[in-house]
Amino acid sequence: MKNFRDLKVWEKSHLLVTEIYKKTEYFPKEEKYGLINQIRRASVSVPTNIAEGCGRGSNADFKRFLQIAFGSASEVEYLLLLSYDLSLFELEEYTNLNGMVVEVKMMLAGLMKTL
Repeated sequence: MKNFRDLKVWEKSHLLVTEIYKKTEYFPKEEKYGLINQIRRASVSVPTNIAEGCGRGSNADFKRFLQIAFGSASEVEYLLLLSYDLSLFELEEYTNLNGMVVEVKMMLAGLMKTL
């Protein structure tokens, strides 16, 4: 069993979640059950799956949860783009958040290669 808190990729993905929650707070209220909910759930899925994978008994199980986290990160990447295209993010906000999610995806890919 691994401690998820020791993983840099978990730390970075957790930071991504907190930033997404802060930034989506200012989305239009009519998006509460739409885009806000979707992007928050997808972002939370990333560190959640990393943490759950750490609690599994084998590297194969851990890798499977990392793959799920990678998929969720890809979903977040698209939802950020959609939010930007709908003018819900300024360019700087989008660039920052997108950079964070791309970094998390690269770290997940690297970790999966080592397993």
